[in-house]
Amino acid sequence: MSDLFAPAPAETPRGTAADDAPLAERLRPANLGEVVGQDHLTGPDGAIGRMVAAGKLSSIILWGPPGTGKTTIARLLADAVGLRYVAISAVFSGVADLKKAFAEAEGMAQIGRKTLLFVDEIHRFNRAQQDGFLPYVEKGTVTLVGATTENPSFALNAALLSRAQVLILHRLDADALGSLLARAEELTGLRLPLTPPAREALIASADGDGRFLLGQAETLFDVSLPAPLGPEELAKFLMRRVAVYDKDRDGHYNLISALHKALRGSDPQAALYYMARMLTAGEEPLYVLRRLVRFASEDIGLADPQALVQCLAAKDAYQFLGSPEGELAIVQACLYLATAPKSNAAYAAQKAAFASARETGSLPPPAHILNAPTKLMKEIGYGEGYAYDHEAEDGFSGADYWPEGMRAQAFYKPVERGFEREIVKRLEWWDKKRRERRGE
Repeated sequence: MSDLFAPAPAETPRGTAADDAPLAERLRPANLGEVVGQDHLTGPDGAIGRMVAAGKLSSIILWGPPGTGKTTIARLLADAVGLRYVAISAVFSGVADLKKAFAEAEGMAQIGRKTLLFVDEIHRFNRAQQDGFLPYVEKGTVTLVGATTENPSFALNAALLSRAQVLILHRLDADALGSLLARAEELTGLRLPLTPPAREALIASADGDGRFLLGQAETLFDVSLPAPLGPEELAKFLMRRVAVYDKDRDGHYNLISALHKALRGSDPQAALYYMARMLTAGEEPLYVLRRLVRFASEDIGLADPQALVQCLAAKDAYQFLGSPEGELAIVQACLYLATAPKSNAAYAAQKAAFASARETGSLPPPAHILNAPTKLMKEIGYGEGYAYDHEAEDGFSGADYWPEGMRAQAFYKPVERGFEREIVKRLEWWDKKRRERRGE
């Protein structure tokens, strides 16, 4: 489940959990005010707080990381506005389950009892299944509360999104997680057997997931230790949580975007951090290398022609050495890119040239630069008047190479940084010579 507190069965009133229930279940909040870390939504000025105050709830999509309170908020919302609560999971439910839920909701509506339908992992329903919600949401048969860890812009139908408000839950910060630990100690009457630094390390290890943190705390409550654990002992005692990173989803795209932006901003320290986040979470090193190669052309180009060479050399070194030795070559390439002069002139030139090529269609090059391998082609003027640049005194003929009727374009505009400073000088010299040849 994608939530801090596992949901009770549908329509079961919240009560005191059994003493042997999981700690997270026993700490289930009794009202929205007890939900930690989401005050921007549940507080008086938050979207949920305002809905509850008005006593009217619209359909919503709760988007946030695991263990941040999505299921808990949905159940407490139903209690707060007096709706019947029904929960289904897209992982375990199909079309038949949805039809049954909608039919029951219609029947309850006829006797004046409206339904809040909570759909966990709603992004796992396919497009057709998501469309199935639309008529029931529009008629008000159900108030839909969907929960997802995926970006709704990509994971949900536009039609469904237009009928629901997307609310973003935050990753639980250190204060929120610390509050959970304090509540756990108060409930159990026990003190975590940790030194203050180890307590901080335990909170950091949860990576924003409250449910995971309470699971770790429960393990510590269940053991008898001769002395409080320090950070090193805690690390050996508990398995550190693996960072959330789905290689084909938001975590993947967010981190590669952060890496690219840090490189572009010439911040080698931040670039190394984001690259390390990806690699330590299991990203394929060759994917990172492909992105570095792309960056070398897009954001550096001829400002430092060695940038592309460095990236390709890093790729060869990694393939030759493998992990972990070869990862140092990736680090070297990353540092080179971050500290190199930046220019997107080549990238901009590509876009401009491609756009011009599409617009001008099939304009032929001027006849004087066409090859003339046959007698007929020579007779019709192919190659006639071609100026061979190497025969010019300064190695530059200044000829016109653009199609007839098309004005010369300036796609490539180098910047005054790095090696492109030299290119600017060359282009200016050639432009001056062309004007001289034309008598300007």
